[in-house]
Amino acid sequence: MTLPDFPRAWTAYRRAAYLTGSSPRRQFLPREVLLGLLRQVEERLPLLDAPDLPWALAGRVHDAEYLRRWRAGEVTRAEERAMGFAWTPGLVARGLGSSGATLAATRDALTGGLGLNLGGGTHHAYAEHAEGFSFLNDVAISARWLLDRALARRILILDLDVHQGNGTAAIFAGEGRVLTVSVHAAHNYPFHKERSGLDVNLPDGTGDAGYLAALDTRVAPVVAAFRADFVYYLAGADVLAGDQLGRLALSLDGVRARDERVFRWAARARLPLVTVTAGGYHREPEQLVRARLGTVEAALAAYRPG
Repeated sequence: MTLPDFPRAWTAYRRAAYLTGSSPRRQFLPREVLLGLLRQVEERLPLLDAPDLPWALAGRVHDAEYLRRWRAGEVTRAEERAMGFAWTPGLVARGLGSSGATLAATRDALTGGLGLNLGGGTHHAYAEHAEGFSFLNDVAISARWLLDRALARRILILDLDVHQGNGTAAIFAGEGRVLTVSVHAAHNYPFHKERSGLDVNLPDGTGDAGYLAALDTRVAPVVAAFRADFVYYLAGADVLAGDQLGRLALSLDGVRARDERVFRWAARARLPLVTVTAGGYHREPEQLVRARLGTVEAALAAYRPG
């Protein structure tokens, strides 16, 4: 039997639900830029198409009636507005693919130390309702899968997207085996924030120095004390200066330094880690592409040295 190559990455972006029709939001990468990003990632490591998440696994996190209505398209206009998209079968397919990619990356991390989903990070999905481009919470589903199978005892969800991971925080409220950490812009969406295990609220315009100092002085001690044995890392690129939906001001070098801190720490501690790329809506698509490639390269440098 031939063993798979590690590290490798998964993506749902090549499925028809992403590549047919116009982009559902003007802030998203144009199709040709997205395909160019995928080609550049594939020059660095194997890139596989995501399997669909089984609905039964989604049901371990999400309310059964909620899932039934989303499968059937019985979604109200108010729910569509909260989600940010009109319901379509393609939207459901995207959610299943994105969540399936995170589960596949989780399996990879258990075997090879590192799992990568070029996508995912739908952290605004609650157990019973959708918000902010998120109707399935991919990281919460995969984390629950690990706990259900006793494959991890203490899971860290390190959310460095510019927006608070409100859905994830609510899903794991009171779950002592999961530590949710969110570093985000204080005055950005969601405007009602949940209580994470640790919330670091940053003022508008925070740049490299302030952001990295917050990681070093506020996040690192809490993470070290928790002593996780599995990590999910939401590597949002929407912290970049110039992001259309962000309010922070990191440079590309600052984002790369952030990623290197996380990957080097986890690799040195021999912690299996899954990275999902989460948000990114830059006014200059090439900036976002460079940030995404930098995240992949930082992961490879830490987990595949030399």
